[in-house]
Amino acid sequence: MADPRGFLTTPAREVPERRPVSIRLRDWKEVYAEREAGQIERQAGRCMDCGVAFCHQGCPLGNLIPEFNDLVHRDEWRAASERLHSTNNFPEFTGRLCPAPCESSCVLGINQPAVTIKQSELAIIDTAWEKGYINPVLPDRLTGQTVAIVGSGPAGLAAAQQLTRVGHTVAVYEREDFVGGLLRYGIPDFKMEKRHIDRRIQQMKDEGTRFRTGVTIGSDVTWAELHQRYDAVIVATGAPVGRDLSIKGRDLAGIHFAMDYLVPSNRQVAGENFTGHIDVSGKNVIILGGGDTGADCLGTALRHGAATVTTLAIGKQPPNERPPTQPWPMDPNLFEIQSAHEEGGERTYCVSTIEFVGDKHGQLTGLVVAETEFLDGERRPTVGTEKTLPADVVLLALGFTGVESQDITDQLHIDMAARGTVARSRSFDTNVPGVFVAGDAGRGASLIVWAIAEGRAVAARADEFLRGRTTLPAPVAATDTPIHF
Repeated sequence: MADPRGFLTTPAREVPERRPVSIRLRDWKEVYAEREAGQIERQAGRCMDCGVAFCHQGCPLGNLIPEFNDLVHRDEWRAASERLHSTNNFPEFTGRLCPAPCESSCVLGINQPAVTIKQSELAIIDTAWEKGYINPVLPDRLTGQTVAIVGSGPAGLAAAQQLTRVGHTVAVYEREDFVGGLLRYGIPDFKMEKRHIDRRIQQMKDEGTRFRTGVTIGSDVTWAELHQRYDAVIVATGAPVGRDLSIKGRDLAGIHFAMDYLVPSNRQVAGENFTGHIDVSGKNVIILGGGDTGADCLGTALRHGAATVTTLAIGKQPPNERPPTQPWPMDPNLFEIQSAHEEGGERTYCVSTIEFVGDKHGQLTGLVVAETEFLDGERRPTVGTEKTLPADVVLLALGFTGVESQDITDQLHIDMAARGTVARSRSFDTNVPGVFVAGDAGRGASLIVWAIAEGRAVAARADEFLRGRTTLPAPVAATDTPIHF
């Protein structure tokens, strides 16, 4: 424990400041300014090195949080990087994108603001890259066995790196032109610049992982052919099918899934050739859905010069304080102000969308909404509260319903779960021997930290299948939802 009285002498929680809104809306760079010298070290000293570190329970990866906080406070950055990488393949991703359930479980959070665990993690990995601590980790020998991984999101990448490092020959298949999945194409640069993906992919290439981009499994190569060619196959395609809103007027022009807006935008920022850009400049935009994807749409639309942006959520506004039904150390559902919410737009809760309306040319002009009422545990529009909101563009950010299943079921006869994901056992096995599933493809849409944890765990299971044993860590079992005390 670096500072036994740190939580007393430094009671205030400090995080790096965000760049001024007026400046960051003019570019796509990450919103945070340079961190203040000594701030992270001082904040890491607030960690109490608890006898029972509940932050471990909050983190699906089991990050050794008190240990790396102690090392940060002591200015031992190389050792901190080694400790962090022992449980997390990609701290630069989680440090920017994870909502930090570990902080909800921080013991200090019982009566003080929690330790800034996420900021410590981000400072460790950024410092490690700056100082040249991140190098390829080569296997001692090759096993002669091959693994195909379909999907290059965080789950697929974590599995690939783990299996490559124990000597398997791993090929990652990605249907897009560049590796990264939704990390690259679904997350705006103001949350994570893509250079962080590029340098990690280069490390993986130097370690021996092979990447096959522009290849769609199911058409370019069938699932059956892939299964025949490789000794093991891991399905890590994510759950990209967006939840629709099948109400009157859905066929009007101007209504789009969130990803149909975010993906072309990210391609544009990256300088790629693309089609399908949705122009929102000078338009009234309404976002349906108050989650992370909705916030990404908000920040993107503001940078594209939308006249107005309104976010509508069907449910109640979450509380500012932890409710009694979600006691410590659970990860509570709290009202969150993301960087995009600081930048503009309006957020409205308890709004049910009844109908989309348009003009005689089939173009969206607005939507009819009503207040949400809660009866017998169900949400429904309140009669008599209807009104029409003007809208030129509506973005559906209502979550995701599962995988694109037609090809994999037809060609591999793989079983699907009732909720649209690939069916699996607690050890990540599918009904087809040698085929495993991890991340959102098996779990359903979830957090990046769960995707990496499942990628590491499925790698251990695939390694065990191939060699009869494994030395790889398996931080989690396959479950549908995070496990809380």
